[in-house]
Amino acid sequence: MEPPKKSGPPRRSGPGGPRRPGDFKTGGPNPSGSRPARPPFRKAKTAPAKPANPHPARAAAAASGKNEPQRIAKLLARAGVASRREVERIIEEGRVTLDGEVVTTPATLLISLHGVAVDGVPIAAPAPARLFLFHKPSGFLTTERDPRGRPTIYDKLPADLPRVMPIGRLDMTTEGLLLLTTDGEFKRQMELPSTGVPRTYRARAFGEISQNQLEDLFEGIEIDGIRYGQIEANLERRTGRNQWIEMTLTEGKNREVRRVLEHLGLQVSRLIRTSYGPFHLGELPSGAVEEVRQHDLIVFRKGLKIPKP
Repeated sequence: MEPPKKSGPPRRSGPGGPRRPGDFKTGGPNPSGSRPARPPFRKAKTAPAKPANPHPARAAAAASGKNEPQRIAKLLARAGVASRREVERIIEEGRVTLDGEVVTTPATLLISLHGVAVDGVPIAAPAPARLFLFHKPSGFLTTERDPRGRPTIYDKLPADLPRVMPIGRLDMTTEGLLLLTTDGEFKRQMELPSTGVPRTYRARAFGEISQNQLEDLFEGIEIDGIRYGQIEANLERRTGRNQWIEMTLTEGKNREVRRVLEHLGLQVSRLIRTSYGPFHLGELPSGAVEEVRQHDLIVFRKGLKIPKP
């Protein structure tokens, strides 16, 4: 007698249920009978778009693995030849050559200054930027030369100082901290209002003024159609009708401190710049020069807010 068959659902023969004829063939790619896993979907990578006809200097830089080319005016400014604006004037005068050919536009793109000369003198690769603190005395112009023969800061600077350019300007009768640099590009960055480097002045002024009036300058002020931005001003001390006022601003427009105080009815008799960014006049004697340590300059430049071109 045959044993009774067990009731219940039919037994599954391996994963996927009972196999049917033809589920697999001997020697096939999947003899286990299970469905092969699909490979994960990957989006095809597209190559970045390249300009159809790149500038020759950019193509040469890409082929050699060198840095992106830059305008010749910027490279010459960084090399300390002059400020970028002055370099553009020098180029317009036909005084700059590249491999013996006169450069006709400051927009010429170069990888380096190799083969570039100014007034026939080859330009060496730019050295690391240097920065000097100069206590400018009153009575000197912040310029290289004056057609009227008036004294300039270069008449006062030490003879052994490298070729430097002033960062910003101080009026002839304004004294105090003036920054000097060997790097024209650094000079340009520091002078831009959008960089936002604060400058602090102390002004001795004659007239009547209150702290509340000075605090209103924090919102900015418009004088003769010119808008002056935020100014932080404090009344330090008063002697009779003379008072010392400290003012901190970030734009540094032409004669800004004098014009604002004169607009408030004050007569400025003395104006001293005491700081520019983290650099302070301190006890530096009038007419003296002091170099900023290279480490301090590098740290400052790393944190400098560079505006987008």
